[in-house]
Amino acid sequence: MYLKVHESYRKVVALADSELIGKTFEEGKKQLSITENFYKGDLMEEEKVIEALKDLALDDATFNIVGKKSINTALKAEIIAKEMIAKVQGIPFALVLL
Repeated sequence: MYLKVHESYRKVVALADSELIGKTFEEGKKQLSITENFYKGDLMEEEKVIEALKDLALDDATFNIVGKKSINTALKAEIIAKEMIAKVQGIPFALVLL
């Protein structure tokens, strides 16, 4: 998984499955674009991602999470709940504004 933190007035966290980087998915009026510019940060293992997500949640960050592995990791970190997950062309994603 790739984890990238964008610094703004608050931190914006992008987490995506590595195989989804650079791809775009469309379904009706919905479009999910996993751009390298936004999502490709540090390649990390699940344990490190869970630690980072928990720390970033304490910083009042927002989260953009895309892909099965990334979503499952965010669930384990308790950053998201199952009812927050949506899909575009079968690709799960969640947006979190804490």
